[in-house]
Amino acid sequence: MQNKIYQFSENIFKIVGKDSALLTAGTPSGFNTMTIGWATIGVLWGRNVLICFVRPSRYTFQFMENTDVFTVSFFDEIYNNKLVYLGSHSGRDEDKVKKCNLTPEYLAQGITFDEARMAFVCKKIYCQDLEQELIAEKIKVRYYPQGDYHRMYIGEIIDYLEK
Repeated sequence: MQNKIYQFSENIFKIVGKDSALLTAGTPSGFNTMTIGWATIGVLWGRNVLICFVRPSRYTFQFMENTDVFTVSFFDEIYNNKLVYLGSHSGRDEDKVKKCNLTPEYLAQGITFDEARMAFVCKKIYCQDLEQELIAEKIKVRYYPQGDYHRMYIGEIIDYLEK
């Protein structure tokens, strides 16, 4: 994996900030996915990491809490409508993956989708709730009017898939 990760040459600001991605956690017998627009990639503690954020109210949260591995998958623009749907509907209420006609790809560790053009497989190495008193007031007003603060997950990138 180490050699493959150094071939990653995408603009992270574009693929996360403009394009979005799917965060997926769970097992083949039960998983959920959600669209994310916040993530970062870098190096921490001498490891290549991906950091993402999930609100406890999201259905995916329980899967993130109960599994050690998660994936973040990126798609071509033709999938944007599906990603919008996956981010605005809950897996509690329906099989939204099936409704969007996406094909789960079960990896040795983690789950991505056949339609994804690339994916990061991450092993959780740290998580923590964001502390409201440490967040700038302007950010709290804009992103947390109901006080539903995210939990941050730091995952060591253990595999990088390009399709």
